[in-house]
Amino acid sequence: MRWPVVWNSFLRHLLVLTVLSFVGCRTPPDDQLTDENRPVATASLELSQLLSGEAEGFRQATEPRQFLFPEDHGPHPDFRTEWWYLTGNLTSSSGRRIGYQFTLFRNALATEETPRPSQWATRQVYMGHLAVTDVDNKRFFAFERFARGAAGLAGVELEPFRAWLEDWELSSGDSSPPFQLQASAGEIALDLVLVPTKPSVLQGEAGLSRKGSEPGNASYYYAFTRLATSGLIHLDGRDIEVQGSSWLDREWSTSALEPNQSGWDWFALQLDDGTDAMVYQIRRDDGSPDPVSSGSRIGVDGARSALSWSDFQLEVLDWWTSPETGVRYPSGWRLRIPGDQLDLQIEPLVRDQELRLSVLYWEGAVQVEGTRGSTPISGRGYVELTGYAVP
Repeated sequence: MRWPVVWNSFLRHLLVLTVLSFVGCRTPPDDQLTDENRPVATASLELSQLLSGEAEGFRQATEPRQFLFPEDHGPHPDFRTEWWYLTGNLTSSSGRRIGYQFTLFRNALATEETPRPSQWATRQVYMGHLAVTDVDNKRFFAFERFARGAAGLAGVELEPFRAWLEDWELSSGDSSPPFQLQASAGEIALDLVLVPTKPSVLQGEAGLSRKGSEPGNASYYYAFTRLATSGLIHLDGRDIEVQGSSWLDREWSTSALEPNQSGWDWFALQLDDGTDAMVYQIRRDDGSPDPVSSGSRIGVDGARSALSWSDFQLEVLDWWTSPETGVRYPSGWRLRIPGDQLDLQIEPLVRDQELRLSVLYWEGAVQVEGTRGSTPISGRGYVELTGYAVP
C-alpha cells in the first residue's frame, strides 16, 4: 500500500545527512560519492517505525480532492512526504525471471523554506531504494541512497516529468507516460521503458486512501496497475533484455500510524486473465486486522471496484525467519475475494527479499496460483511487509 514512510524517526535516522547538509561538515565531493562512501545512518529502523512525527503546519489528506494530470505526477511539497513506487516482474528471452523495486521518497524537514545563502539549502530530503530479485538463482540485491533536494542532487520536475536522486531517475519525454527508469548500483543496472496498458486508477475513496480512524490519517493515492515493461537489466556482468509488467503507486501524505497499529501487509497482484488486485491489511498491536484495511480490483478495461475489509480474507500459510536480522515474516498466504470467486495462493519467488538498509522491511516478487470459480488462474505480483521487527 506504500503508505507514509518518512518522518520524525526518519529525521533522527538522517541526522548524519542533515548535519552534513546544513552545517557544512566535510564529505567526499558529490562527483566522488559512491554507494560505499555516501553518508547514511548506521542503524536500521523498521519501516513502520518511521510513521511518526508532528503534522502541524503540513497539509493533510482529509477529504477527496480533484486529481489533475499531468500535475499530480509532480511534487506536492505542502505535504510531509510522498513517493514514486515501482515494482515489476520481468522475464528474459531465455525465460530467466527477474523482479525489481525502485522507490523514491521525498520528505519535508520543515513546513517552510528558511532563506540561506547557499545552493545546498533546502527543506527537502530524498531517499531512494533499488532492489533486484534474481529468481532462478535465488539472489536478492538491495541498495539505498540519500540526498538533499538541492544543488541538482535530487528533486522532482514536471515539465517534462523527472524524479531523480543523483543518477537514479524516473522520467517521461513530456509530462505524461510512457515512463523511463534508469538506475544503477553495485553490479546492478536498470534501463526500462514502462507503457501504461490501463488508465491510472484512484485508490480508496476517489483517491483518498484512509489508513486510520483519525481525520487526516490518510493519503492521496493513485496507481498505474499495468505498465508493459521492456528494456535491459545489467546483471552478472552482462545486459539482459527483458519484458514483463510493472506497477506504479503514487501517494502523498502527512499521516502516521495510530497508537494501536503496528504495520501492514500490502499486495499488488497482476493475474493472467488481465485483471489486477490490490489489498492491504493494517495490523493492530495484537496482530488482528484493523477494519480500515481495504483494497480494489481492476478489470481488464481498467475499471476499478472497491474492496472493504469485509470483502476479502487473508490467511498466513507459512513463515520465514531472516538469518541476518532474526525477524520472522509471513512467507505464504491464501487470499480469498468471495465477490469475485477468487481463491488465490501467494508464494514468494525467493524467501529472502528482506531490505536490510537503514530501514528494515520485506518486499519481494511473488507468484500466484488459484481459481476464479472453477477456472484455474495464475499471476505475478509484489508484497510488502512492515512492522514485524517492532518488539
